[in-house]
Amino acid sequence: MSKGSTRVSDEALEKLVRIEKEEKKDPKRIWVERMFRSARLHYKRCPYFDHRTRMCFIALGEKCNRDGRFDGCNVFIKFLERKYDEYTKYNRPLPTDFLDIV
Repeated sequence: MSKGSTRVSDEALEKLVRIEKEEKKDPKRIWVERMFRSARLHYKRCPYFDHRTRMCFIALGEKCNRDGRFDGCNVFIKFLERKYDEYTKYNRPLPTDFLDIV
């Protein structure tokens, strides 16, 4: 390995670390992660999952392909992001617990 390739990889690593720090500072991401953790604390399965029909209340008319597990569910995360945008658009205070959203 030559010195030039090491320098490039070091610069790339520093750039990735900088990008990660910027992403973590994003208030939207921080709030969504906090609400996700709060939802996991209160619910074992997705609160928007109908157990009888296996339908998702967020994606109206669609079956839930995750059987109610909301860890890593893109539909649930996008819902939280929309809620954040809604609260910030109307200058309302952000909820501190997931139960305040429901």
